[in-house]
Amino acid sequence: MNIYLPLKLLIAFMLFCLSFMANAQNETPKDSISQKLNEVVITQNKKTFTNSNGNIKVDVANSIYNAIPNPVDLLSRLPLVQVSPNRESVSIVGKGNPLIYIDNQRVGMNELNTLAVADIKTIEIIQNPSSKYEAEGRAVILITRKLSKKDSFRTEISETASFKKNYNNYLGFNSSFKKNKLEWKANFNYNKLERWENHSIAYRIPQAGIISDYDVSAVTKRNQYIFGGGLFYKINEEDYFSVNINGKSQGDNFDINTFTFNKNQNEENNVYTFSDNSSSKNFINSFVNYSKKIKAIDTKLFAGFQYSNFNQHLWSLVQNNYNETELELSQGRDQKFNVDAFSGRIDLEKKFKNEMNWEYGGLYSAAKSKSNYDVFDYDKNENTTFDYNFKEANLAAYSQLSGKIKKAAFSVGLRIENTNVKGKYSTDNSFLIDKNYTNLFPKAQFSYAIDSTKSLSVDYSKSISRPNYSSLSMIATYINPYFIYGSNINLGPTFMDVVSTVFQYHDKSLKVTLYQNKNPVYQDFVFDNQNNVLTFTEKNFQKESGFNIELTVPFTYRFWTNTNSLVFTKNKIEDENALFNSSKPYLYYYSNNTFKLPKDFTFVLSFWGATKQKEGVFERNAKLIFDMSLAKSFGKNWNCTLSYNDIFKNTIYTERFTINDIVSRARYLVDANEVSITLRYSFGKIKESEFKEKSVNENESRIR
Repeated sequence: MNIYLPLKLLIAFMLFCLSFMANAQNETPKDSISQKLNEVVITQNKKTFTNSNGNIKVDVANSIYNAIPNPVDLLSRLPLVQVSPNRESVSIVGKGNPLIYIDNQRVGMNELNTLAVADIKTIEIIQNPSSKYEAEGRAVILITRKLSKKDSFRTEISETASFKKNYNNYLGFNSSFKKNKLEWKANFNYNKLERWENHSIAYRIPQAGIISDYDVSAVTKRNQYIFGGGLFYKINEEDYFSVNINGKSQGDNFDINTFTFNKNQNEENNVYTFSDNSSSKNFINSFVNYSKKIKAIDTKLFAGFQYSNFNQHLWSLVQNNYNETELELSQGRDQKFNVDAFSGRIDLEKKFKNEMNWEYGGLYSAAKSKSNYDVFDYDKNENTTFDYNFKEANLAAYSQLSGKIKKAAFSVGLRIENTNVKGKYSTDNSFLIDKNYTNLFPKAQFSYAIDSTKSLSVDYSKSISRPNYSSLSMIATYINPYFIYGSNINLGPTFMDVVSTVFQYHDKSLKVTLYQNKNPVYQDFVFDNQNNVLTFTEKNFQKESGFNIELTVPFTYRFWTNTNSLVFTKNKIEDENALFNSSKPYLYYYSNNTFKLPKDFTFVLSFWGATKQKEGVFERNAKLIFDMSLAKSFGKNWNCTLSYNDIFKNTIYTERFTINDIVSRARYLVDANEVSITLRYSFGKIKESEFKEKSVNENESRIR
């Protein structure tokens, strides 16, 4: 695709928008300046990024980031945040997968995708969360939604045209209304997408005499509907009741084209694989919250219940063409996956007069999933079917005490969790998976204010990371006759110990972190020598350890605001079945440059990158990605933003590793080179907003 043609069209369209809205703005009568002065408005430029003890907070509502059409793309533009090539998970550099919160609500990737960017006020990256947060995860991404304070309602309509390899369109509607004690919120988005993706893997299995490589590409046509709504009722100044429901529904149609070379001993084959696929994914989440102040004991009580459901149906018809002959039917695949999750929790908080705060509570959660596998093999003329059932229950209790003594502040907490996991085929009486374990998770944080400009803090935490439910299913994806992507029902949790210290000077910080992870989850190969099929899956490695040195340096000069993050990392991943090469330090860097220009223009140039990574088992390539945006505001109602992302088309991931005596080299191309234009119109205002939610299901992020 010639990028210059859509770029010229977009610039012309933006100029038309600017002209149209400028004329609309100039329709005010000239003699209006002689009218009575009703108010004086004092404005102050807000910083897009702020830094406190290594935690970075981003002002989304008042920055150019509010024009990004979806939350995952928004996170990918932020410091330290990395989005996976398949866009199904996010990680923090040196921290792994974070917990994601919307207000007080724990969410996963599915619910994150139901959030309207127009409703986001700030995003904070918390690198050492206290025991107030769940034991799962070493970091937290805290998203705070907007709280409007004037008038009676607010509605926003946005339209984004995105040009990548194909055209993508995002249409969004977001509204809120408040009257007396009752508040209502709703959002609806319709996205019509056409996603391109490509990856290749070359591998050798010396003991079997196999050399193979494949290159696969796919174009997905997707209709996506995102919706949400909720009611909040303020009983009195201390008590409230709320109910909320949100969801996402999408249908995909995609052809997968794979070119494969395979050499097995002296036999060579060149295979073209064509698969016709359709997929539907539906997610819905609902919860009810109740908060009450118990005045007799001066304690705040929160109680909540939450229910989530995710279901997926994947149908595929696969054909193979060996050595340029003709396409022949190979497999018909019909797979279904469904997970239901329920949880209930109680939290209590008591504040004492000496600035002490005691929080304690408990939670019960249960999840049940079912995988249906039905595959017909045309070559063997046989059908394979089975159902796999999985159940998990978690019972947790916690207590945390925090406070301040003169210049020293502290927070100490302990959490205990019991987990019961069972998994079996529906035709079996015995369980394939039967686990029951109890763990303690202590957390502590101490900070000391040296003076008004300098502070020092020390943190310790023990946490856990559990695999998401779909990773524990039996769903598999056919790539070619020799290679499939599969799951692993035997995956277990990862346990993490972290110690860190932060020195803060004004808004600059230096942070040092030491960590060790037991049973981390990484890629694995399993070879079936009977059928000569290699399965790419995941497994628990033995251990991972390392350290980070992180420097955050923001500064402002006149109309230029700059934020820089540098992370010096050494990470070592080890396993007895994997070849350990070497572990060497690498550097991650991020820079955001915002320029406030005349006439309400804002220009942003940002880039991030990483040097080559050698992490013991894995070796990954260096990267350098540039993005830029230009935004123009027109009064209080109109905003137009032009963006050009991944300017030099460098979003390419390569990875090398050897495990189970299988040598592999993978390459992933991400369709990130994008020109987009966003036009947003908002009208109305809202009075003082009181809308609140709080998460009940601590395992919601695993529902995918």
